[in-house]
Amino acid sequence: METGEGAGGSGEPDGPGLRFGCASFNQDSTSLALGTKNGYKLFSLTTVEKLDCIHESETPHIYIVERLFSSSLVVVVSTAMPQRMNIYHFKKGTEICNYSYPNNILAVKLNRQRLVVCLQESIYVHNIKDMKLLKTLLNTPSNPSGLCALSINHSNSYLAYPGSATIGEIIVYDANSLSTVTMIPAHDSPLAALTFNASATKLASASERGTVIRVFSVPEGLRLFEFRRGMKRYVNISSLSFSPDGQFLCASSNTETVHIFKLEQLGPSGEDEAATWTSYVGKMFSAASSYLPAQVSGMMTQDRAFATVHLLSSGQRNVCTLAVIQKLPRLLVATADGQLFIYNVDPLDGGECMLAHKHRLFGVDDDQDEGTETEGSEVTGPAQSCPSYAETAALPASGPVTATLTGYSEDGGAKKGEVIPEHELAAGPVCLDDENEFPPINWCRDGTGGGRS
Repeated sequence: METGEGAGGSGEPDGPGLRFGCASFNQDSTSLALGTKNGYKLFSLTTVEKLDCIHESETPHIYIVERLFSSSLVVVVSTAMPQRMNIYHFKKGTEICNYSYPNNILAVKLNRQRLVVCLQESIYVHNIKDMKLLKTLLNTPSNPSGLCALSINHSNSYLAYPGSATIGEIIVYDANSLSTVTMIPAHDSPLAALTFNASATKLASASERGTVIRVFSVPEGLRLFEFRRGMKRYVNISSLSFSPDGQFLCASSNTETVHIFKLEQLGPSGEDEAATWTSYVGKMFSAASSYLPAQVSGMMTQDRAFATVHLLSSGQRNVCTLAVIQKLPRLLVATADGQLFIYNVDPLDGGECMLAHKHRLFGVDDDQDEGTETEGSEVTGPAQSCPSYAETAALPASGPVTATLTGYSEDGGAKKGEVIPEHELAAGPVCLDDENEFPPINWCRDGTGGGRS
């Protein structure tokens, strides 16, 4: 999951107390990427008590930073060059390539097959293995926030984006076959947040009103669940995220409350789900609903959240995700004042989640720049042997550079929009989620992907 589609992260850092330009969890919520006015940082999320900074750059004013699972591939966009996307191998400290586009980049999404770049009125779909441009979706409805979601399941590489600028229509696009799957009339108001579950079988959405969150089946587009966040006031939903097994959905907003909803549904054939959140939860309701007629059980409405978190303050941007850390379910919330909150979630009884740990995401240098005190920092900085971006990634501005791996077919990519055969994508000798493995890429610098269709 890249998680948190809909979270604030586009445009320049602004606003009182805003300490970062963007924050994003990687696709499986094992790391957190943070873009600040001084650069970007990558944190490992393997333990609750300790937050390790595994990489830190010095490129200023980063407003998009996305890491591909636990690999060394990271995508960065800065306000200094908002039309250019830079892709780095951060462990080697080298730039793999960069691509320029005709307008400002508002969002970048990636999985093991595709890299998607979203502009205000167009979307570019690349093959991530060689960065060849496969498809340009031109004249898409105006999307000033760059709202879109890409499933992390590469065998079902679905892309969701607004189908209208005035109402909440969702276009579901198959980024593998490069074809539109369906249009979902999700809300009366324009969309504010979108996210897929890990298996790409469900899609959650919220509108600008923020009172109702809906979950649809993919690819059919049938409404499965409707969750009412509240009726007293409209809110801005900043992020949505499914739990790893898709049984829970969290939603954060500009209020102080984070909601966790429970998708009561029976697992397939009652199989053992010991590794998922569902192993903690009784299935009596789900079993009963399976006997109801389809028109009755097809969509479940809940008026109350299964679990909640009350943050210390409201009105600031944040991004949330549900993850399993040290074998227990957790809710993680990164807030705009530079803190990461980790909460314990009771998957059986729900209720108010207990704070397990709070981490500051800024080190001494950041705090001095902001004029704040540095006591109590709980973040472990990167090792001294780890060079900064400024020391290692200063490369010439032109001239092709390639990096080819044994076993990687350089001509395996598509050309001019040709669909890549599934067998060339689903398996290969290289694992992109291995931190020690260089991604299977043969890219050249100074790409002009934005200019082709």
